[in-house]
Amino acid sequence: MKKINAFLSVIFILLMSKTIALGQNFSQEFGFKSDNDSYLLKGQDRYYTNGLFLYLRKATNQQQLNKKLEKFIYEISAGQKMYNPSSGNRPNPKTHDRPFAALLYLGASTSFFFKNESVLKTELKIGAIGPKAFGKESQEFLHETIGFYDVNGWEHQIKNALALNASAQFTKLIHRNSNQTLDFLLETRLNFGTTFTNAGLGILVRSGNINPLFNSATTNSQINNNSSAAKPYQKEFFFYTKPQLHAIAYDATISGSLFNDDSEVKFDTRPLVFAQQIGLNYSSQRFTIDYSVIFKTREVMSIARAHQYGSIAMAYRFN
Repeated sequence: MKKINAFLSVIFILLMSKTIALGQNFSQEFGFKSDNDSYLLKGQDRYYTNGLFLYLRKATNQQQLNKKLEKFIYEISAGQKMYNPSSGNRPNPKTHDRPFAALLYLGASTSFFFKNESVLKTELKIGAIGPKAFGKESQEFLHETIGFYDVNGWEHQIKNALALNASAQFTKLIHRNSNQTLDFLLETRLNFGTTFTNAGLGILVRSGNINPLFNSATTNSQINNNSSAAKPYQKEFFFYTKPQLHAIAYDATISGSLFNDDSEVKFDTRPLVFAQQIGLNYSSQRFTIDYSVIFKTREVMSIARAHQYGSIAMAYRFN
């Protein structure tokens, strides 16, 4: 009898451990995102050719927030973006329809998640464009690693300049259907600084198993810290689409520095750019994986064409 009781006790402890693990909240998250036009398997390598971004997020104690806030998350990040003309092998600058350019930065952001499902995110980034952003070295390493063509033309890239940018993004729930499987969100964004100055407006549509905006992969808010919600997390699996209109005032990766305009190859930017993002997202309690494709109209006042690329993002949550 003692052996049976001991056996049942072990089973009970294991079941309780599993239950606790399933109900556990994770207050921190590490994630990365990779952008590349090769993810579309079209054989192109033009314009915004590669981006790599790393994030670390942490949720603060939710019991100490004011009554209107559900959650507050702060984040540190690092990223690099690389741009080239219609090919990374363009040694003759007269054939460039977009400049070679790179951006390397460190960032910090804060996100306020309101109980009415509005989200305000503010961010500050500091870094460099030009040779100090190591675009040439990164693209050469990437092409050598995967056995792609030789890179030529980076000696004509946008010149060195300070990259200092501030941004604010506001997301608001417009409508969600009664069975919680379809909703419409309004997104507005403003960028201001020495690298990008623009404003954007978009409508995000989600369909599937979706969480509220203060606990969703859509807003990078699945982490919790001392949440009062009875069920603060459930799995997400949804399709989304986001048409966006951008008003562009300045883009240093196209036009060069605001304060140093002696770059060899530079162009004016088109004032209006339309983008369409379509993606699929799956999130468990610990993991998120997201894949999307982005289509953009022409961005450069040259013979440069419209552009498209793929994006893969993953995240892991922990304490």
